[in-house]
Amino acid sequence: MPPLAGLVRASHPEPTVAVTAIATALAVSTGLGARSLLVTAAFLTGQLSVGWSNDWIDASRDARNARADKPVGQGRLSVAAVRTAALAALGLCVPLSLSLGVAAGLLHLAAVAAAWSYNARLKATAASWVPYALAFGAVPSIVVLSLPDGGPAPWWATSAGALLGVGAHLCNALPDLEEDLAQGVRGLPHRLGPSRSAALAAVLLLTAAAVLALGPPGRAGAGAGLAVVLCALVTAVGLVRSRRPGSRDAFRAAMVVAVVSVALLVARGAVLATG
Repeated sequence: MPPLAGLVRASHPEPTVAVTAIATALAVSTGLGARSLLVTAAFLTGQLSVGWSNDWIDASRDARNARADKPVGQGRLSVAAVRTAALAALGLCVPLSLSLGVAAGLLHLAAVAAAWSYNARLKATAASWVPYALAFGAVPSIVVLSLPDGGPAPWWATSAGALLGVGAHLCNALPDLEEDLAQGVRGLPHRLGPSRSAALAAVLLLTAAAVLALGPPGRAGAGAGLAVVLCALVTAVGLVRSRRPGSRDAFRAAMVVAVVSVALLVARGAVLATG
């Protein structure tokens, strides 16, 4: 594998792109304008540092278990290369974050630190959900604090972000539960098991959708109401069908609700900017 291709794979590109895109869309929807590009750069470097630090910290464990999806574990990318990339991305993330403003920058760096703490220790404990709740819950405030005279995000945005984060953690862990357990990782999803993790993820994401529809001031529009009804129906069907042996329907339902919830959060950008 060419070094560049290995670094891309080791960066965990799917969540890196997803989180960066969500933050950018939220920045645009709040009216941040051209400064949205700074949000993009700060989140991208932060997420890259998190992805690369994961493969750096887990290198020996991934090698022992011959993880096919990990270039470092397969010996196709050196530990030194991914460590250097992680530290370089983190070094770039600091000034880019602070360019958003001191408050927004420090909050973003705290969110990145929470993600690093997950990689370093917490993912193998019952507190594995905590970094996700803190980091995702901080995203709306990072964006709003980047606005001129911006303050912390309102409670409904912070709560929805935290719920989305924990739901995302549960969904993200589901495909690798068996491999993680073989490596001695026993985070919250591993302790709950696949069925309960999928069910809890669906409920958390549905709650996030409801908070985003009903939490902002003023009457919820018909579109927001329909989105919550759709999420409720998808969740109910997914949970009922998940009772079948080997079913992944609860996981699929959680992913659908996650997409709808993110869309609701971005759609609330203008309200978010005014508190």
